[in-house]
Formats: sequence, C-alpha cells, structure tokens
Amino acid sequence: MSATDTSLILAAILIVLVIGGMRVAFATALIGFIGLFTIFAFDKGQGVERGFWTALNVAGQVPHSKMSTHVLSLIPTFILIGYLAYYAGLTTALFEAAKRWVGWLPGGLGVATVFATAGFAAVSGASVATSAVFARIAIPEMLQLGYDKRFAAGVVAAGGTLASLIPPSAILVIYAIIVEASVGQLLLAGFLPGAVSALIYGALVILMARARKDLGPPVRGFTWMQRFEALPGALPIFAVVAIIIYCIYFGWGTPTEAGALGAFVVLVMALARGMKWKQLSGALMESAKLTAMIFTMIWGVLIYVRYLGFADLPGVFADWISGLDQPPLLTLLLILGAYVILGMFMDAIGMLILTLPVTFPAIIALNGGPDVTAAESALGMSGAECAIWFGIIVVKMAELCLITPPIGLNCFVVAGVREDISVQDVFRGASPFFIADVVTVGVLIAFPQIVLWLPRLIIG
Repeated sequence: MSATDTSLILAAILIVLVIGGMRVAFATALIGFIGLFTIFAFDKGQGVERGFWTALNVAGQVPHSKMSTHVLSLIPTFILIGYLAYYAGLTTALFEAAKRWVGWLPGGLGVATVFATAGFAAVSGASVATSAVFARIAIPEMLQLGYDKRFAAGVVAAGGTLASLIPPSAILVIYAIIVEASVGQLLLAGFLPGAVSALIYGALVILMARARKDLGPPVRGFTWMQRFEALPGALPIFAVVAIIIYCIYFGWGTPTEAGALGAFVVLVMALARGMKWKQLSGALMESAKLTAMIFTMIWGVLIYVRYLGFADLPGVFADWISGLDQPPLLTLLLILGAYVILGMFMDAIGMLILTLPVTFPAIIALNGGPDVTAAESALGMSGAECAIWFGIIVVKMAELCLITPPIGLNCFVVAGVREDISVQDVFRGASPFFIADVVTVGVLIAFPQIVLWLPRLIIG
C-alpha cells in the first residue's frame, strides 16, 4: 500500500474519531503519530520498535519547534487585546452600535454580529478569539430573542473567520514570509476583500432570515438619536486598529510588538473606563485559557501535518493539479478546489506551509512568470501583483478550514464556550457560509482590482 493510500485511510479514520466525539487535538495527534509510525516502521524499513521510537521523537519535537516561532506569538497578544476589549465593555459597545444601526433588517442581530466581528477582527487579529468573544456576547442575546441556536452559532463561527483576512492578519504575514512578498502591501490588500466578505455574509444572513422567519426576527424601535449615541462607544476599537496597522506598515515594530502595543493601548482605555482588578484578572485568565486551548489544538494538528509532509499528500494533490493541460483559469479553480479538500483535514497555517512551495510557483508560472507585465500576463496582472492577489485568494480559502469539519477551530471554540450547543450544531449552522465564501472568491477572481486597488495606490 502506498503512502498516499495510507494517508487517505487515516484521514477517513480521523473524521470518524472527531465525529464520534474525540477531541480534535487528541484525534489529530493520535492519527499523526500512527501515520508517522507506519512511514518509519514500514515504508522506510526501520522495523516496529525503531519505527515507534523514531515516530515518537518526531512527534515530540513538534510542540517546541513550532510553538517557539515568533509568528505564533501573535496569537496570545491579539487574544489579550480581544479579552481586554471585552472586559472593558468595548466589544459590547461595538455590538450595540451595530445592533442599533442594522438590527431592523431580517435576521438583524445576525447581521449586526457579522459587522461587529468584522470590526473586532481588525483589533484581535485572531479568528478563534473573535469567535470566542462573540459567542459570549452575541449568542445569548440572539437566543433570548428566539433565534435558532444553530443559526446563531454558525453566524459567530463564520464571522470570526474575517480576522484571517482583515488586517492585521497573522496568516497574511505567514504567507508573505513563505513567498517573500511585501507584508505592508498584503495587509493593505486585505481591507477591501474583508469588507466585501463581510457584506456577502450579511446578505446571506438577510436572505436566510427572509426565507425562514423562525431563524431570527428583526430588532426595531431604535431612534436616530439612539443610533448616533452608540457610535462614540465603538470609536476606541477603530483607534486601536489604526495604531496597529500604522505600526506594522511603517515598520515601527514587528507584528508581535504591534500586538503588544495594541494590548497596552486597550489596557489604558479599559482602566480609564473603570476596569477593576477582578475584570483585569478575568481577561488575563481567559486569555491564558484560550491560548492554552488553541495551542493544544495546534500541537495535535501540527503532528498530523508533519505526518502529511512525510507522506507528501499535499504534494501529490498539487503536482497532479499543476500538471494538467488546461486553461490557466481552470487550473486555478482546480488548485482552489484542492485547498477546499485539504482544508477539511489541515489547519490553515500548516496547509499554507506545505502547499505554497508548490502552488505559488505554479500560479506565478500560469500568469507568465515573476517578471511578466500586466499586459503580457495570462491573468491580467504583473508578477508582483499576482503574488499579492493570490495571497488574498488563498487566505480566503484558508478561512474555510475554520468552519469545515473535522478541523474547524472556530466551530470547536464556539462549542467550547457555549456548552449548550454541540459542535455538530455549530458545523451545521456554519455550513451555509461556505457558499458565501465561494461567492466571495468568485468575485475576487472576476474583479482582481478589489484586491489590488489599495496596493497600487501605495506602489504609485
């Protein structure tokens, strides 16, 4: 049996384990270890005993080697920003402002949640933190008004994915490092696509609420005076966004340093708003708990990703797709289809690390090469612009990893925060947003100017 066949069988077993209720961190770590054992013991001929210890050694190196990188240190700092904003009442103020302005629409609280998560995503920079915060804020209010629990949980889980695209985004930074693209231009390029994605999410919520009246009633009764009164409470969120983006783009500090500065600014704002020691300690404890939970998930997933690297399953998919004799656009769609499949089994960071060394050169080659001009290219953009555009597209595809089973971290986080909602219900509630993401990707492919407009202004 080939390594590819073995990896497909183990992937099927992984799905069964997760659906059966096993924690994703333990399921992925177990399957990853078993896969590593089969490779070393049988494919590499080390034998059962030596293969076991080699697999154990490789799996044991993952937590330290991956968690000690400076890129992942973004997660605790942005999670801390999110919880400080939450305990200071800034997040509640943002949600309240969104509720007063768009709550009158069908499924109004769902629409307000989408727009509030979009605003908060630009502060936290972490999808799971955004989902965790709004699982505490938005879901109780939606359930109190009679919203369907699957619908409410799905909106929060999907809304949290916007943090992957709206800067500051850790995944965009990782992409820039892998392909050696401009971090500043990529962060700028994420603004408009993030806004478009939020609008499409909002439109989907409205359509679903109009089709099924029982999903979520509108919220009416707010006067124009009440709407304008809610705006000042949301302004600190946007001030922190401006500080973080300014710091990163103009090179005043690394993304981690920008996150630490943002956390300090939010802490000052929180103390100015009367935050007590109990609330501060709560924010610190919640940040530590969520960070530990996320890192535990990442440890398990990365062991599984390490096995996939040895089995070369991502490479098999990518080689097969890039070797097809098809028009460039069709080949691009096939590559994106492969990301959909891989996203069901891998975390976003691991998927990008493993596939970009193959898919990125393939896309650049399809466009005509790294030095091609926009007039000569197959996709209508220069080599540098193609790198930025593909980064936004592939990160948008990576967002699917956060809401698709069995490794959808956002869904597990929402289910973890809301113990009364099962992870299966969260996945079902988030499933319609897969269609919204497909529509968003189609729009960005058809109109690449949405991605490239802001970077082109800076370039000149």
